[in-house]
Amino acid sequence: MRIARFSIDGNVAFGAVEGDRPDELVLDIIKGIPFADFELSGTKVPLSKVRLLPPVLPNKVVAYGRNYADHAKELGNEVPDVPFAFFKPSTSVIGPGDDIQYPSFSADVHHEAELAVVIGRMCREVPRERVTDVIFGYTCANDITARDVQKREKQWARAKGFDTSCPLGPWVETGLDLETASDLTVQLTVNGEQRQLGRTSEMIHPIEDLIVNISEAMTLLPGDVILTGTPAGVGPLTVGDEVAVTIEGIGTLTNKVVKRG
Repeated sequence: MRIARFSIDGNVAFGAVEGDRPDELVLDIIKGIPFADFELSGTKVPLSKVRLLPPVLPNKVVAYGRNYADHAKELGNEVPDVPFAFFKPSTSVIGPGDDIQYPSFSADVHHEAELAVVIGRMCREVPRERVTDVIFGYTCANDITARDVQKREKQWARAKGFDTSCPLGPWVETGLDLETASDLTVQLTVNGEQRQLGRTSEMIHPIEDLIVNISEAMTLLPGDVILTGTPAGVGPLTVGDEVAVTIEGIGTLTNKVVKRG
């Protein structure tokens, strides 16, 4: 099932996305919230009539760096022996169609297409064999990075945590099992030109290891998001660019870069 969060006539709701053709998609409005038992209302609205929002509002976004060997090498970094985590604040999250605001303190902003894992239940110290029990679904993410700031400041709080630096969407796909999610095509285009192309099977540390790693340290809450790293091909964005992340079996997340004002 594809679960979207949307607004219509000033109201915010979750809905199940139905249909195959992009111009015929509809939302069956959900009674309640998708992280608990819910029912479909049977009230349907065309996707074209709503504004899609970030599919979840995470308490925290845990991101993993240098989790694809070719990406680590392209930036001259060593491949980490253990998962390498950092945070993006909830204020960095935007949804499909929202603008990425080019930060005033950077002159070298990069795109990074990533598979995002959405947590479905409160959990801590998750054993590897129970990882599937805590996954709600998967969505597309773009780990927007101020590369010059990242290099200059060494730690990544400002470089990867600025407002609008974490596009998520367009919805959460709950129908993928872990085995399938572990071998999906990840693609990114800028103005229609392909920049990144990889597969989640190229991860150094697979999804299971990432969830075990972070849940050893902290409690994960429903709606929390884990970014699993980016394949090679990262590069600069400029004001006016349209950047799109497409992940096999999930969908396409598209955003435009604008001047921060």
